[in-house]
Amino acid sequence: MFEDENNQRKRFDDIKNLPIYVKAEELHNLITYIVETVKNTDFEGDEVSMNFIGAHIGCISKNSLIIPGAIAEAEYTNMYDLKMENAAVIRRAAHQLIVHVNGIQMKGFKDVEYLDLVRNAVEEFRVIFAEWVKKFDPWDYKLDRWGLFNPPGINYDDLDDENDPFDPSILGFFDDDEFGADDEDDLDHEGFDGDFDDDEDADEDDESDDDDSSS
Repeated sequence: MFEDENNQRKRFDDIKNLPIYVKAEELHNLITYIVETVKNTDFEGDEVSMNFIGAHIGCISKNSLIIPGAIAEAEYTNMYDLKMENAAVIRRAAHQLIVHVNGIQMKGFKDVEYLDLVRNAVEEFRVIFAEWVKKFDPWDYKLDRWGLFNPPGINYDDLDDENDPFDPSILGFFDDDEFGADDEDDLDHEGFDGDFDDDEDADEDDESDDDDSSS
């Protein structure tokens, strides 16, 4: 158990040293500073505008935390679809940083140079992010039946018996082998010889005998 914990700790230490994770932490620290700066700024506006600014600040803080967490999750797996899923989360969070920084500026924050620091940091992060994604192995994957994160040339409706989470036989619903075996056993117990025509002929002979006796 202790060996597993040590391995996990070492793995996380390795992740924290990745360029993309280092840049994400720098971005988070910058956002923390900008948020405190905005909070300590006197704005000229009504209560509604102040509420909007508070909402923008909250969203910036939240998204700056999402990015390093999603990087770690992507690094903890080798599966292409899971890596891409976390990459999409990271991209959206970075995009939201820009959206809400613009929102703060529109609500009257005058020290635009602080907001430009965030924009520049996100742009630097974008380049590192794109290079990081290029290293994902697309052929270490699990078929994505939703069609979002499959490798090039792989369709959501392709056959994938080993990795298909929506295959009923994998879930144990319709096991053809077991169904066939049970069916054969039941028929054997009933003395069925597999010839439906013979049974029908026998029934016709019985009916003919009944007719003769009645006449």
